[in-house]
Amino acid sequence: MSELDAEVQTASDYGGEGPPVEEKPYKIIFEANACFGAGKCAEVAHNWEMDIASGMAKPKSYYFAEEELAENVRAAEVCPAKKGDGCIHVVDRRTDEELAPDPHGDGTLSVDW
Repeated sequence: MSELDAEVQTASDYGGEGPPVEEKPYKIIFEANACFGAGKCAEVAHNWEMDIASGMAKPKSYYFAEEELAENVRAAEVCPAKKGDGCIHVVDRRTDEELAPDPHGDGTLSVDW
């Protein structure tokens, strides 16, 4: 394994097992350290809310089903953090692929930690 391969981060490296994949095939990886509280996610998705104490966004659930996919993808797409690349990452747990925001266009996880 090359040094570059060792640095590649996959979505399954984060967040534990969660509920059964069949029930909740999608998950959110949230870079809370990059959130600056713009609130765009909470405007477009019921799964997102603003935390009064911290002034930051937070998901109500990190794991979700197909019927919640569109709103969470939209939340990831409108997030202005990281110069528009966003700090909300929607991942398909079945393929370990980032669906949104996917700034690289290849499904790799685009976290900055």
